[in-house]
Amino acid sequence: MTIQVGDRLPDVPLTIATNDGPKPTTSGDFFKGKRIALFAVPGAFTPTCSARHLPSYVDKAQELKGQGIDEIACISVNDPFVMAAWGQRDGSEDIVMLADGNGNFAEATGLTMDGSKFGLGKRSQRYSMIVSDGVVEQLNVEAPGEYRASSAEYMLDQLATA
Repeated sequence: MTIQVGDRLPDVPLTIATNDGPKPTTSGDFFKGKRIALFAVPGAFTPTCSARHLPSYVDKAQELKGQGIDEIACISVNDPFVMAAWGQRDGSEDIVMLADGNGNFAEATGLTMDGSKFGLGKRSQRYSMIVSDGVVEQLNVEAPGEYRASSAEYMLDQLATA
């Protein structure tokens, strides 16, 4: 079952990709007490993710924080070393790179996709959400092959009209 607005996020292991190496955490600890803009991508360094998705949040980070967002995080079913390298190349200090290496978070939220025909295996769908103290406040899941509803621009429009 897919997570819905108003649901509490499942508490599963995650890893924060840092310049100093992987930092283990749990989704329960990471989202506790903060309002976080989370966006998920099928894979680091993939075309749409690198050319449009991550850059939209890098470009709009300060505007999102001006709308009451404490932290911005990018999550993908990739290992923390790949997420760190991607963050160093295309990200910014304003974006926390979260590795869901085993896909536990994607699976627990019901937001997986099968990327086997592209050699990717089970991955996360493309989506964004606002999470307040571990509870889903907004959720924007993209249709397969689409990129619009999970962009930073779309999220800013939602925050402005909320």
